[in-house]
Amino acid sequence: MNALTSDRPHTVARPGPGPCPVIETGRLVLRPHRLDDAEAIAQSLADFQVARMLARVPAPYDQQDAFDWLTRQTSGLTPDWTLAITTGDDVHIGCIGIELMHGQWHVGYWLNRFYWGKGLASEAAYAAIERFFRRMPETTLHSGVFADNPGSLKVQEKLGFQITGCAQVYALARNAMVAHIETRMTAADLRRPH
Repeated sequence: MNALTSDRPHTVARPGPGPCPVIETGRLVLRPHRLDDAEAIAQSLADFQVARMLARVPAPYDQQDAFDWLTRQTSGLTPDWTLAITTGDDVHIGCIGIELMHGQWHVGYWLNRFYWGKGLASEAAYAAIERFFRRMPETTLHSGVFADNPGSLKVQEKLGFQITGCAQVYALARNAMVAHIETRMTAADLRRPH
């Protein structure tokens, strides 16, 4: 009996980079999310200064929102990577995601505000993107930032993202359309931040 006539259901391989890895950097450990990250995520995203820079995060944000998001992320039903950014003692301080949306791979990230300005977003993003490109070297990654988020644009420019345009994107936390600077990169563009 061959695979075409087998009674067993056959699976179709999903396009993607494979399972979400654990990645260690000089100061961080990036790991798959767990349901017990909900409290830390809720605390970080309850801060409107963080939530306002993200398109799909509601405000106010609470622990049930975090559980709902984590349930999807830990289901294994998508090819996406959503890595928890943690410090050496496994404290959840942010997220870096590489997700397939509308046939294109997109990078997004956020950090608890206490950790801003320390180079941690650049360190985490570089590590995740570098590992992703090792698995999917021919991919173009897309990203972007709200126009009023120069710190995040600086992170992307240090990594090698190129600005491709500007669009209006609905920001759930702000309940408004916001100018969004669109960016993209290929594996050849990736630079290690200093």
